[in-house]
Order: sequence, then structure tokens, then C-alpha cells
Amino acid sequence: MAKIGNVSVGGRNPARIMGILNASPESFYKKSVSTSKTLIKNAVKSMEGQGADFIDIGGMSTAPYLSAMVSEKTESKRILSAVKIIQNSTNIPISVDTCRAKVANDALEQGVEIINDISGLKYDKQMPNVVSKFDPSLILCAFSSKTVSGNHVLTTKKLLRDSLKLAKKSHMSSSKIVLDPSVGFFRKTGQGPFFTKIKSDWVKRDLAVLQNLRSIKQNYPALISVSNKSFIGKILEKENPNDRLFGSLAAEVASVLNGADIVRTHNVEATKDAITIASKLSRQHKGL
Repeated sequence: MAKIGNVSVGGRNPARIMGILNASPESFYKKSVSTSKTLIKNAVKSMEGQGADFIDIGGMSTAPYLSAMVSEKTESKRILSAVKIIQNSTNIPISVDTCRAKVANDALEQGVEIINDISGLKYDKQMPNVVSKFDPSLILCAFSSKTVSGNHVLTTKKLLRDSLKLAKKSHMSSSKIVLDPSVGFFRKTGQGPFFTKIKSDWVKRDLAVLQNLRSIKQNYPALISVSNKSFIGKILEKENPNDRLFGSLAAEVASVLNGADIVRTHNVEATKDAITIASKLSRQHKGL
């Protein structure tokens, strides 16, 4: 069990919901993009009302198939603007999706509680120093800057263990860490630096880690982010992310049944309903 922000996750706690708010116009799922004060405020209030336990803010798209790099200054400006609006509207815990130390530092100085680093502290060599300074809750994602091969599950576990070692060196408490197997970020090719290169079928890789989530967790809570992702589009032959809602819900339900403790989603209301029923039907669930 862990404490992420002020919310207990894992163990006997219900699966939590992390709503996605992208302050980056280039993000792949346009319905998640909010850039004006009114849009951000309304989006967050709506997600909170629908059952979100956290809000995750992104200031730069990291989808492997997009060339969407922006400057640190731009990423930070987008995030800080959204953080201020959210903090003036609600007390919901805020997560910032960044792997850049300067951006994380700026956000943490403004009282952000959670850093969601898709590189697992590996992209920016200063990130361990920043998290050591502020002691936030951490979401560590599986990542390697080198090409990986071999068993998908074992490889993912090793990459996560490497990130856990970095967190330990930064004196991070294990009770504030959640692991993410990085669905969608293992690819044969990509246009940005934020994915792990593999030689094998990336759809099979994503399916393997979701099917073996309890093993990959390694006694930590697990976060999965599958909503509207490419593997769903490949399986269902739906190229447009807007057509992947039902596939997303099915993947989220299966993930919760397989041990996911947090579901990061673009579709808060639908996801909340789906995983509430899934949790009641789980063999691990006790009582009503």
C-alpha cells in the first residue's frame, strides 16, 4: 500500500482514478486538451465530480509516434498555468506528467504533490536530485534509452527495478511510489526520445504486461494508462482514438482484475462505472 498525494492506494483500497488533463495542444487525444482558464477549470471540476481521485497534467505530448517536443520553458509555463487554475478551483491532488527536472522543480515549488515520470527518473540526470529535495509521491514508468529484448515481463520488471534503485538513492520512501509498465511506450520506431525501442511486436508486449500485472507490480501499487491507446486501435482496427472508448473500458476492467490499483484515463465517468463493477466481481473483493 502507498500514499499518493493524500490518497491511499493499493492493498484493500478500491482502484483509484487519475483523470488526464493535457495543456498541450499537440496531444494525441484532442478531447483531453484544455488550454484556457475556463476550459481547465470546467474539465477538472467535471472529472472530480465524476469520481477522479487525482488530476494528471501534461504540458508536452510524449506519444512515440508524434514529433511534439517543446522547450522546457513552454512545458513549464503550460503546466504552471494549469496548476494555478486547478489549485484555485479544488483541493484534488495534482500530478505532473514530466521527465524534465526543471519542469518538475517548478511544479513542486507550487505545491504539486505527485511527479509522473515516464522515464522512471532516467531521462534527466537531475530528476533524482529534484525528487530528493521535495520528496513528492512518484509514479515510476518502465523505460530504457537503449533497445531492449527478451521476455517482455522480465524486461519490464528489470527496468522498473532500475528506477526503484534510483528512487532509493534519492531517499524516496517506498510508501510513496507507484509503478507503471508503460503501455504504449515500447515501440520499434518513434519520433521522440521518450519511448523504449524493442525489436518485437509492441502490441504483444503491451498485452503481455497487462496480463501479468501482479508479477510486474513487485509488491508496489500499479498504475495503468491504456485509455484510447494504439494497441486498442490495432486490435479493433480503429485508427481514430475517438472510436476506442469501449475497447479502453474493456482493457481497464481487465487491468483492474489483473491487479491495477490506479487507472489513468481520459474517460473518468465511464471508467469509474466500469472498474467499480469490475472490482465487485473480482475474486479478491471482500464484501460489499
